[in-house]
Amino acid sequence: MIRRRFLEAAAFGLVSGPVFAQVPRSKSKARSKSSTKAAPKHGDAPPPVADEQINRILGQARTDGRRLPGIVAAVVRGEDVAALGAVGIRRIGSPDPIRVDDVVHLGSNTKAMTATMLGTLVDEGKIRWTSTVADVFPDPAGQVHPDYLPVTLDQLLAHRAGFPHDLPWWEGGRGLSVVEQRRALMARGMQEPPLHRPGSTYAYSNVGYVLAGMMAEKVAGAPWEDLMRRRVFGPLGMTSAGFGPPGARGQSDHAYGHRAEGNLVQAVHEDNAPSMGPAGTVHCSLPDWAKFASLHLRGSYKGVRLVKPETLKALHTPRPGEDYAGGWSVGDRSWAGGLTLSHNGSNTLWYCTIWLAPARDFGLLVATNAGGKPAEDACEEANKGLIRYVSADGRGRRR
Repeated sequence: MIRRRFLEAAAFGLVSGPVFAQVPRSKSKARSKSSTKAAPKHGDAPPPVADEQINRILGQARTDGRRLPGIVAAVVRGEDVAALGAVGIRRIGSPDPIRVDDVVHLGSNTKAMTATMLGTLVDEGKIRWTSTVADVFPDPAGQVHPDYLPVTLDQLLAHRAGFPHDLPWWEGGRGLSVVEQRRALMARGMQEPPLHRPGSTYAYSNVGYVLAGMMAEKVAGAPWEDLMRRRVFGPLGMTSAGFGPPGARGQSDHAYGHRAEGNLVQAVHEDNAPSMGPAGTVHCSLPDWAKFASLHLRGSYKGVRLVKPETLKALHTPRPGEDYAGGWSVGDRSWAGGLTLSHNGSNTLWYCTIWLAPARDFGLLVATNAGGKPAEDACEEANKGLIRYVSADGRGRRR
C-alpha cells in the first residue's frame, strides 16, 4: 500500500483503544501459514548493536500517544548500515525486547523485490517490459476479457493495468499448490472487464503485481517464491528472507505482528494469503533489507549487480506525468538532494517504510510490529527524526 503524506509527493493453465487495522488486500484476512524456507546462509556476521540516538528517535515516535509494541529502524549509507535502533517489545504479554536484527514483515515493500526479480529476466531476454498478457499467456478459449490482452508488464508494475485493488486471495482453491491458486484466482478475476482503460489511470493494485509475478513464473518455469530466492535473496545474502509471518507459531524467539480488538491488542502469527505473494508476503531483518536498499542506491551490493544499469534505471523511472515505477513511488525532496524512491507496506499486523536518497547515498528503513494509523504515524515521525539525524553532524552525516 502507498500513501502520499508528509514525505511523499508522494496460455496460463486455468484451474477450475487503538485501531491497528488497515487492510491492504480487500476483504481477505491475514491467516497463519508457516514461513517458506529462506535463502541459504552465506556466513554469520556479529550481532548488530542499537544506536542510542536512533533509539531516542524511535522511543519518541513510539510513545507520542501511540500504544505500539515495538519499532525498529536502520540508516543505510551506501553499502553499509550506518546505524540501527530498536525500542519496545517483541510481543504483547512478553518482556522480550524487540531486537535490531529481528525479522519483520515487509508487506507491499515486496513489490520492489518482485519488480527487481523481473528485471533479471528482462536482462536475460526471457521477457520484455513491453511484453503483453497475450504474449506470455495466449488467451485460453477466450476466458480472459479481451481488454486485458494488450496489458504490458510495465503497466502492471506501474499500477496502470485497470485491475481492482484485490481479489479474494483466500479463495484460491483447496488442495491446489500456491501457483495453481494464483492461476485459478486470476482466471476468474480476468473474466471481468478492467476498472479503467489499461494505461490510462493509476490505480494501486495487488492484483497487477500478482499477475506480473505469474508472468515471471511462466517465462522462467519456476514458482515466484523460488525465483525470489535464486535471483534476489540468494545473490544478496539475504539469509533471513522468506515468506509469510516471521518465525513460527508458539515460539518466543521472534517478533510477532499485532491486531487490535476493541481495547485489547493481541499478538498473532498470521499473514496475507500465500497466493498474494508477489504483492506482499516477504519478511526479512532490517540488516538484510538494507542490502536490497543498497542495490537500489548504487546499482550493486558488495560487488553483486543483479540487473544492468539501464534495467535499474527503468525500475526507477515512471512514464512522463506519472510517479510510480518498479515497486517505487518516485519524487523529489530537498533533504534527499533530488530523487527519492519510497514505499510502505502493511499486512494489517505490521507496518514498514523505506526511503532511498540516491543522490546523497543513504536510505531509511522503519518497521513496527503493528498496523493501522498509530503505526503509520509512528513511522512517519521516526522518518522525520531520522532525516534530521542524517542531516546533522555525527555518524549520520555524509563524509
